Amino acid sequence: MFPLGTVLLPFAHLPLHIFEPRYRALVKDVLAGDGEFGVVLIERGQEVGGGDVRFGVGTVAKIMQTAELPDGRWLLDAVGTERFRITEWLPDDPYPLAMIESLDDAPSDTDAEAADRRTAVERLLRQVLAMQVELGFPAPSAVRTLEENPAVAAFEAAVLSPIGPMDTQKVLEAPSTVARLALLEALLTEAREFLSNRIAEA
Repeated sequence: MFPLGTVLLPFAHLPLHIFEPRYRALVKDVLAGDGEFGVVLIERGQEVGGGDVRFGVGTVAKIMQTAELPDGRWLLDAVGTERFRITEWLPDDPYPLAMIESLDDAPSDTDAEAADRRTAVERLLRQVLAMQVELGFPAPSAVRTLEENPAVAAFEAAVLSPIGPMDTQKVLEAPSTVARLALLEALLTEAREFLSNRIAEA
């Protein structure tokens, strides 16, 4: 397990610079196995040194590329695959370890509702990104077309949205695609209102 100060979402990339001895050991063990490890958000505490409190839902990371530096540090690129829930934390020896169970989306979504909400989120996201650009904030291009698959689009939109780690964690923990998109609609509507007020004041 790799506790971080950021949330890894399914389908998102995660570049990592590994320098702590315990995580160097984790990388070597993971590369000798299936190339996968778990990422969870730190609720309280810091990434370096341990002693942190962690959220109970995270994402499996699959290592895609590695580079070992001469001094033993690692540069990694990983991608999020599936969600999981922690069932038990084990002793942090030699690095954080946990028992997990896969966390699938609830099967209650209707295709039509998911598609409608995906369209609404895409429209809001474009508006919010355009406003950020207008205000001079760093932002991805507002000319965005999300994946047609609403399940993928929800996570893609969350990565592009100007939301913090705690809200991103809520997106990750949402029980279904429709719930996830509905949450993003609400968050992006709030962001649009905030940015609109900033533009009016400028």
